[in-house]
Amino acid sequence: MEGKILLCVTGGIAAYKAIDLASQLTKSGFEVKTAMTKNALKFVSALNFSAITNQSVHTDLFEDSDPIPHIHLADWADLTVVAPATANIIAKAAQGIGDDLVSTILLSQPKPVLYVPAMNVHIYEHPATQNNLKILKDRGNYILEPETGLLACGYEGKGKYPPNEEVIYAIRCYLKYPADLTGKKVLVTAGATAEPIDPMRMITNKSSGKMGLSIARAFALRGAEVTLIYGIMSESIPYYIKKSIFAPTAKLMYDAVMEHSKDYNIIVQCAAVSDYKPVKPSTQKLKKSGNFNLELVATPDILEHLGKIKPKKQKLVGFAAESEHILENAREKLVKKNLDLICANNLETAGKDETTLNLIRAGTTKATKSVQLTGNKFDVALQLVEYIVNL
Repeated sequence: MEGKILLCVTGGIAAYKAIDLASQLTKSGFEVKTAMTKNALKFVSALNFSAITNQSVHTDLFEDSDPIPHIHLADWADLTVVAPATANIIAKAAQGIGDDLVSTILLSQPKPVLYVPAMNVHIYEHPATQNNLKILKDRGNYILEPETGLLACGYEGKGKYPPNEEVIYAIRCYLKYPADLTGKKVLVTAGATAEPIDPMRMITNKSSGKMGLSIARAFALRGAEVTLIYGIMSESIPYYIKKSIFAPTAKLMYDAVMEHSKDYNIIVQCAAVSDYKPVKPSTQKLKKSGNFNLELVATPDILEHLGKIKPKKQKLVGFAAESEHILENAREKLVKKNLDLICANNLETAGKDETTLNLIRAGTTKATKSVQLTGNKFDVALQLVEYIVNL
C-alpha cells in the first residue's frame, strides 16, 4: 500500500475532479477515505467516493457510528489532502474555525496538510485569501498553487484546479519529504537535443526527458526556485515551474546554461546533449540520390565547462548513460569534469518510466560502493534530490 490518504472535498465546482483524484489514488495503491462538507454534497454525491474507493465517506461531525470522527480520521491519515480547497475552508483553517466535520478535522490534524486551492481568480487574489494561504504555509502546510486558465465562472486567470496527475505527484512527495528548499535556486537540464542535417532531418537520441523533468518537479515541489532548460521531451512541463527555456540544439543549450549558471546553488545536468553535429547543415531539404557522407564536428561540452567555472558552494551533478562498464565510465567522467556527484544509468532505461541510478560522489575510491536507486523515475528523483541536498 502506498499510503493512507484522507481526501477532504469542499464545495467548489471542481469537486467533481476530486472523484477522479480518488479513483487515480485508489488504482495507484493508496487507501483513500473521504470527508465532505455539506456544500460539497451539492456538487457531488458521497456514493461516488464510496463506490470508487471501497472505503468510508464521512459528512457529519456528529455521526451515529463514531462520536469523534474528526479525531479518528485525522489520526488515521498519513496525509490529509483538501481538494478542491475553497477560500472558505482555507479561511477557516487559517483562523482556527471548526464548525463542521472538515474544518474540525483540519484543527485536529497535527501533521502538515496539502491544500489544492481552486476558485475564481478575484477570490484567489484577494488579500484575505493570500494572507490565509501564507498563514497555512508558514505553519508548515503544503499549498499546490492553482493553474492559470479559463475558469468555470468565465473569467481567465489564476484559480483553476490543477491536473490530478500533479496533485498525485505532490502527494507522493509530501508523504515522505517536506517543502524545505525555499530560497534554493536550482538549474536542471532535460530532454534530447537535435542537430539539423537539413530543414527536415536531424541527429538526435532516444531520451524522453522524463528523468530530468522528474528531478525538476521534485525540486519545485520541495520549494526550490527551479529553472528548466530543455530540449525535445515527451511530456509537458509542470505549470508551477515558472522559468523554462527551450534549447533544442547543443549550442543553444550551451548558451542558455552558460548565461544562467552562476547564480544557482545546484545544477543538475540531465539532458542528453548531442556529442556531434553536422559541419554544414543544408538550408534546403536534401534529395535522395544514393549514398552520401555526413561530416560531423564535436559540440561544446557543457558539463566539462561547468566543472571548470563552478563556484565553491555550487553543487554540480552530472549523468552518465552507458551501455557497458557503467560504473567505471561514470567514475572517469566524475573526475574529468570536476563533478560533486554523478548518476550512472543504463541506456536501456531511456524513454521508460522505471530506472536504476547508481550514485557516485566526489572523493570516493573504486572500492567505495555506489548508492543505487531503483523504481519509478519520479520516486527515484525524490530520493536523488534528498541525496543532493545532503551532499
